[in-house]
Amino acid sequence: MKLPGHDAIARQADEHLVPHRVKLPRKAVEHPLRQVAKRLAMALFVLAVTAFVVWLDRDGYNDNAGDGVDLLDSLYYATVTLSTTGYGDITPVSDAARLTNIFVITPLRVLFLIILVGTTLEVLTERTREEWNINRWRSTVRDHTVVIGFGTKGRSAIETVLATGPRTGAKKEQVVVVDLSSKVIDAVTAEGYVGVAGDATRSDVLMRAEVDKARQIIIATQRDDTAVLVTLTARQLNRSAKIVAAVREEENAPLLRQSGADAVITSASAAGRLLGLSVLSPAAGMVMEDLIQQGSGLDIVERPVVKAEVGKGPRETDDLVLSVVRGHRVLGYDDPAVARLQLTDRLITIVRSSP
Repeated sequence: MKLPGHDAIARQADEHLVPHRVKLPRKAVEHPLRQVAKRLAMALFVLAVTAFVVWLDRDGYNDNAGDGVDLLDSLYYATVTLSTTGYGDITPVSDAARLTNIFVITPLRVLFLIILVGTTLEVLTERTREEWNINRWRSTVRDHTVVIGFGTKGRSAIETVLATGPRTGAKKEQVVVVDLSSKVIDAVTAEGYVGVAGDATRSDVLMRAEVDKARQIIIATQRDDTAVLVTLTARQLNRSAKIVAAVREEENAPLLRQSGADAVITSASAAGRLLGLSVLSPAAGMVMEDLIQQGSGLDIVERPVVKAEVGKGPRETDDLVLSVVRGHRVLGYDDPAVARLQLTDRLITIVRSSP
């Protein structure tokens, strides 16, 4: 299936994306100039220690020029020794000086060389560590949340999911964000999420996000046609995940459902209804906004029926029940079909936000 505008999206992805790869959450990196300054200070410190050790045992060294070894000669010897240049004009002759070279100066030389090539070693180590961490993440990630698009809708969706953490166990480590922009992915990883830069309409990009193991997929793209293609691809890779998608135009909602979305939110009409409600009653608008914003005041939650509630009516429970989910049907609290609750029912209730 190919919708209008998809070619332009693909070209944009090819022009602006780095090669597709997973980026794990990262800590703040020290400024490169500060890293270089630290390495330089360490190298100078090792050089000074070596020169001081040679100067302390200066009588055990022979200078081919015939003069004694002074502080400048000690510094010169330390420099050519640590850099492995070794001109041979100043040499240790006493047993103590030679033992000092074996057990003190040689380890300092190794340390000096490690500092000099430390940048290269650090890069190699960092790459190895990153690959190892990614492989470990791939082998352990399960039942996570994949969010396609990190705009206003995607960010708000993540915040809402994480706000339910005390009840659902949602954590930042269990959120994977897929976005076209590599700069956005850098911001995502800086906030503690796993990020994948790429075109989410491509199955290989979604596979890098381990979509086949995900419990839920949130599609918050900027274009409706992109949302349809992402939904089709995601549903093909994962038959059991809950897929929730957002569209701008309500006429595209049926197409999203046919593509495999379990729920479709029409962002434009939803915002319009909230605006209209706020015009009629500002207080009612505030209450509705509070209800859909998890973690502040009142929350709308879905929970299972407990044994003590079986056989009771929705209004006989401790919580304020709005609807009852029975099978694939969502029934009102006053529907005669749910006059008596069953153990397999689920309740949509209003509760106070957890502190």
